[in-house]
Amino acid sequence: MDQPTTPVTADFSSSPPKRTKIVLLGDQSVGKTSLITRFMYDTFDNTYQATIGIDFLSKTMYLEDRTVRLQLWDTAGQERFRSLIPSYIRDSSVAIVVFDITNRQSFLSTTKWIEDVRSERGNDVIIVLVGNKADLSDKRQVTLEEATAKSTQLNIMFMETSAKAGHNVKSLFKKIALSLPGMEKEGQNDANTKIDVTTQSAGEVPEASQCNC
Repeated sequence: MDQPTTPVTADFSSSPPKRTKIVLLGDQSVGKTSLITRFMYDTFDNTYQATIGIDFLSKTMYLEDRTVRLQLWDTAGQERFRSLIPSYIRDSSVAIVVFDITNRQSFLSTTKWIEDVRSERGNDVIIVLVGNKADLSDKRQVTLEEATAKSTQLNIMFMETSAKAGHNVKSLFKKIALSLPGMEKEGQNDANTKIDVTTQSAGEVPEASQCNC
């Protein structure tokens, strides 16, 4: 009768899914919470409520050859919560820096958010630049070329998403999940996210890498 539970327990003890801490950063109202809500529950709420302080959610992703447990930390974009954020960046494996493609200032601010991540984590972190609100491309203030150039210059991943339309949100987290194990295999000290990300993307997530070009 206990048959179904036994393999799960055995499996878990031999190889528990590694917890990966992902912190979402960016100015107020760029859509950090909406990205998480779309990924977690596949829903979108049109009413805007500012995140107060830090929210935390957890989701397990089942990929072809591995299970990844993602801890998603949603941070407030408001300046008054700024001092809280470095302590959350400190032990994160991934930082998703979000801007709104219809708000040029939020794109310019990503430089400062990325600097915060680098000062806390150095190169031992995967940084992904995300241009959200791609469904509003007629109001675009940041070109795809410009954001791509910035990500290339900073040696980080880049993807455009729409939390509202559900565009590229699952691809974003899948791409992140697939780029994690390579980093561990290389050893923490010389973990070069750039190399791992390219090999993983080319080999395993062609769809994701195609649609953000």
